[in-house]
Amino acid sequence: MGEATKLIYKYLRHDKKFPHVWCPGCGIGILLGALIRAIDRTGFEKDEIVLVSGIGCSGRLPVYVDFNTLHTTHGRALTFATGVKLAKPSLKVIVIMGDGDAVAIGGNHFIHAARRNIDVTSIILNNSIYGMTGGQYSPTTPYGMRSSTTAYSNIEQAFKISELAVTAGAVFVGRGTVYQAKLLDGLIEKAILKPGFSVVEVIAHCHTQYGRQNRLGNAVEMMEWQRDHAVAVEKAAGMAPEALQDKIVIGVLVDKELPVYQEEYEMIRERAKATATR
Repeated sequence: MGEATKLIYKYLRHDKKFPHVWCPGCGIGILLGALIRAIDRTGFEKDEIVLVSGIGCSGRLPVYVDFNTLHTTHGRALTFATGVKLAKPSLKVIVIMGDGDAVAIGGNHFIHAARRNIDVTSIILNNSIYGMTGGQYSPTTPYGMRSSTTAYSNIEQAFKISELAVTAGAVFVGRGTVYQAKLLDGLIEKAILKPGFSVVEVIAHCHTQYGRQNRLGNAVEMMEWQRDHAVAVEKAAGMAPEALQDKIVIGVLVDKELPVYQEEYEMIRERAKATATR
């Protein structure tokens, strides 16, 4: 039995939940593979993991994994995850969100989870559109691109998810594409092991909705676009801003140390208990 097959039997609910609901060629399957490979390398037991999601195509991912899982309401995955982490800090809490789920209705929760430095790993699948609900434009749909709700092109500037995470205070921020799967494995592994609020933005493709409406080709062609437009952060540091305008900077964007919310909260609890017993 090959290594990949062993991981499938170890981590996926292969006997009950498959076949999956995603379109053939969807990047979410690549993300799922990267996630289980990263978790396997971290050494966490399955019962130590809680995988939380919201609503959307990527929100279906916890259905297929054999961890503790929580499928929550749209935009509220981080609030549920925060509750789980505060109730049982020993658990490793990972949140899967789409771009609309994370930074549209869930945007305020995302900002403040980063600011507080909650010990949660946030994985955001960015495919530039609301794929599941009809191909509406999302906060990350690029300027000038079409969707079912911007038939004459989008006139809004796209959110930059990773840059938002950096500014809001996340201690680890990485960005990868589903084309560079090996790099994606490593980013997710580092994010899971990092104490505090960590973010991995996953640039993916939705060839069924976004690709079709913008004549970007099939899944393979959209992944080739990722390959041709991705630039490693080390190389990007030496490039002029105008040369980076249509590029995706990938790799570790931030890795720093800050006090973790749960640890600070426990110190406050102990201080309050000591005061109460005087």
